[in-house]
Amino acid sequence: MNKQEIIDILSNNSKNNWLFNKANQIRHNFVGDEIHLRALIEFSNVCKRQCYYCGLQSTNKEIERYRLKKEDILFYSKKAIKLGYKTIVLQSGEDDYFSSDKLCEIIREIKKNDVALTLSIGEKSFEEYKEYKKAGADRYLLRIETTDEKLYQKMHPNADFKNRINCLENLKTLGYEVGSGCLVGLPEQTINSLADDILFFKEIDADMIGIGPFIPHPQTPLKNSSSGDFWLALKVMALTRIELPNINIPATTAMETIHPNGRIIALNSGANVIMPNVVSFDCQKKYEIYPNKANSTNAEQYKTELEKRINEIRRFISKDKGFRKK
Repeated sequence: MNKQEIIDILSNNSKNNWLFNKANQIRHNFVGDEIHLRALIEFSNVCKRQCYYCGLQSTNKEIERYRLKKEDILFYSKKAIKLGYKTIVLQSGEDDYFSSDKLCEIIREIKKNDVALTLSIGEKSFEEYKEYKKAGADRYLLRIETTDEKLYQKMHPNADFKNRINCLENLKTLGYEVGSGCLVGLPEQTINSLADDILFFKEIDADMIGIGPFIPHPQTPLKNSSSGDFWLALKVMALTRIELPNINIPATTAMETIHPNGRIIALNSGANVIMPNVVSFDCQKKYEIYPNKANSTNAEQYKTELEKRINEIRRFISKDKGFRKK
């Protein structure tokens, strides 16, 4: 689709059912009915950034900060592997305490098991990305959040839009599977810029795209802003599936947080990935990008409930590592 066609669909709710069914059909045809589960380990909520929408931002003095020790990270990764997860996702704020050497040591230990490993730890140098890759990292998630440069700069003080783009290019150059994504419903965001986001994902040939509605956090500058619209976020996700038919698209936690059945609706509208949290409930509460996060619960219990819900929609959990099939 061209940009105007994307804008027309985003602006008009009369075609929603067609859009969600079409995205679901394309998902079935290109990536099948299996759902890939990625075990999420949020190992540090310390962050040097000041992103206006995020509860982890460095100016938030009310949050209780934590860092997991190497032993704890390895404990949770082994727990996830025992539960049958084929991908481990290490996610944190931009925390300089975890040097390249420390992280590479952890990556090498996890990769001794037969799993894929994804990093989601923000902007790093080319050399750092290279070291992680050499240690065994397979994928990297770095969300753009918005491709509207003016809005990006407004939402990310002391950050550089061009450097974000450069980081994504570096990751591609180094051979990572690259994930990105956007927030839907940021203040001053337009339908026009959401269309640009979708086309940007196609331009960089992203391997994974995460899309979720903006949810305001009470300890951020955007605390009085309205939440993003669930259905608009779902439409952006569905259009992304149509434009990039063979990529991996998660049914995000933000969708489940803002709508009680959000993940299942997303799975029936083009998504094929879920990223359950496997760290302790205490850590899950402290990793508060936005409030009232869905599914903050026991890892074993949640996986059992998830399997039941997946079976109910006649889908099944994948037994492979879930690399993009080009």
